[in-house]
Amino acid sequence: MEKMWTGRFSKQLDKNADDFNSSIHFDYKMYRQDICGSMAHAKMLGAQGIISEEDSKVIVEALKKILEDLDSGALKFDMNCEDIHMFVEQVLTERIGDVGKRLHTARSRNDQVALDIRMYLRDEAGTVVDLIKKLLSSIVKQADAHKSTIMPGYTHLQRAQPITFGQHMMAYAMMFLRDIDRIHDAVKRMNVSPIGCCALAGTTYNTDRVMEAKELGFDAIAENSMDGVSDRDFCIELMSACATIMMHLSRFSEEIILWSSWEFQFVELDDAYTTGSSIMPQKKNPDMAELVRGKTGRVYGDLMALLTTLKGIPLAYNKDMQEDKEAVFDSIETVQKCLEVFAPMVETMTINKENMYKAAQRGFINATDLADYLVKNGMPFRSAYKLVGQLVARCIAENTVLEDIPLEEYQKLSPLFHEDVYESIDLKNCVERRTSEGGTSPKSVEKQIKMVMERLKV
Repeated sequence: MEKMWTGRFSKQLDKNADDFNSSIHFDYKMYRQDICGSMAHAKMLGAQGIISEEDSKVIVEALKKILEDLDSGALKFDMNCEDIHMFVEQVLTERIGDVGKRLHTARSRNDQVALDIRMYLRDEAGTVVDLIKKLLSSIVKQADAHKSTIMPGYTHLQRAQPITFGQHMMAYAMMFLRDIDRIHDAVKRMNVSPIGCCALAGTTYNTDRVMEAKELGFDAIAENSMDGVSDRDFCIELMSACATIMMHLSRFSEEIILWSSWEFQFVELDDAYTTGSSIMPQKKNPDMAELVRGKTGRVYGDLMALLTTLKGIPLAYNKDMQEDKEAVFDSIETVQKCLEVFAPMVETMTINKENMYKAAQRGFINATDLADYLVKNGMPFRSAYKLVGQLVARCIAENTVLEDIPLEEYQKLSPLFHEDVYESIDLKNCVERRTSEGGTSPKSVEKQIKMVMERLKV
């Protein structure tokens, strides 16, 4: 097959070199964006009189038909083509002859691929946002159902203070809300049109880049033609957002894996999101959560690979930049697949309230509340802290808990203890009193849920 650029060359490209150079086996994903971009370009060329209006219409109609045929499967991708751009142009020329050869006027593959990948990632980023919203919906359902379910909160993986499971779920909701903001922020800078920058220096033709940008839904045009074809910051930004999403999913996965273990038994995952062992019949493995945790490293690797590729490239376009697509495609597709399985896994998991409450009871996680009780009755905090620490040590030695220490024993240590001390260290009261903004009380969790639900409507 003759290459579109063969005029300068006297011999065919080596077969292995041709395969090595080809990108159609992965950039075919952008066929829709490539064709839509070409239709907008043809309309602009016609409107500006660079080609005739008649030729412009013929090209646009032929491109529409090519898109329909690819969507329906009537037209198959030719993997012998160098890339998706050459494939589309080849089919176009086969169908309408020399008129099709006019399409590439006033553009280069450099600005064409920069356009395609921006449009493709803009679409895929929207899909990621939709999937995050589905996960947020699952999280909110669990939080609402368990806004009063008491569990131990942890620091250093040690039981720290009593919290509600609803509060714990809403902490992840806040993370994923920020992830949506990061995606939107990345898309804001992504949504700048490079078409018309041509190879690197612009063009001598009287093009209308603003018209073409508006036709394709861009907010602005690249203001420097060299930057327009060589910029891949938008890929890095989106991949960084994807890496952060995966970090949040991985942290969530780690907790689900711990909670579903025999040692915790806080949650049980639905059978649809677990697997068994080939040899141990009792096993119920949280493989989906483990895979999400594992795939996080893959997305991190994609980001680092592209950062490393770009770090030493001089202006403007270089073939190294072909390496952007496989990395960014893998990154965003991995995030999408993880989100697709994670949302229903969270929504269908069963919460073991009794085990959570028992764990909370045995962890002395009401010790801070006991210290606060003494402070409110007049004792300096550091003195209260020390006294309660001594009480905890005593409870551990005697295999008891703060709630079971007799009042007279409390009063031997300080006259500030009264009968209402037990009310102060009751776990339910401990969480219900934490009504500060963002706190763990059921009322605070309700406010958080309401805020997230409002954000999901936008």
